[in-house]
Amino acid sequence: MKRRHAVVSAASVAFFLLTAAVLWLLMPPPRHGGWDQKGAQGLADFGPVPDFSLTERSGKPLTLRDLDGHVWVANFMYTSCKDTCPLQSAALAGFQAQWNPGQQVKFVSISVDPERDTPAVLSSYADRFGADPQRWFFLTGPKETIYQLAREGFRVSAAPAETTTGVDDNDFIHSARFVLVDGKARIRGYYPSNEPEALRQLGHDVRILLQEGSTHG
Repeated sequence: MKRRHAVVSAASVAFFLLTAAVLWLLMPPPRHGGWDQKGAQGLADFGPVPDFSLTERSGKPLTLRDLDGHVWVANFMYTSCKDTCPLQSAALAGFQAQWNPGQQVKFVSISVDPERDTPAVLSSYADRFGADPQRWFFLTGPKETIYQLAREGFRVSAAPAETTTGVDDNDFIHSARFVLVDGKARIRGYYPSNEPEALRQLGHDVRILLQEGSTHG
């Protein structure tokens, strides 16, 4: 049964990766923020990520300290999103496969719809992309905390979408950029998730940070 489950998970990830590649070519820019930002410019220093404590899909708390010493890639998403989020998750699944578990690379996906994205919902979503629970974390928590963390901590957009009749509680504006964080919890780069060149740059920059860590460690 475990072997069969592994085959099914691998097939699901392959399907999402193929879907992502096709949609990247065919899909117009979405309403969610971030894709209109400048492309990746290589490593820089955008300041520290502030301390936080959110709930992981396992139901356990995850804090900034738990990521200490690791290079990690963060993004903001929500499970009912139909445009950028599946593509971002498929891209992260590809990166997860690229780096082996022994390397100090983690992935952190934070929901901007925490009221619906409970740990159980996030767990189901993570399984669709074959997310390794030891390396790829899905976080939820108080909405105000998450939005403040996005805007003031990661310096990316996060807000409920607004319509002509008011706030749409089923849609959210959020950055579609990946945020690269080094082992000292400093933001080192922003990468538009729909640009293949930016994703290649992200992979390159992760390798540089990993090499720096091994050299200084």
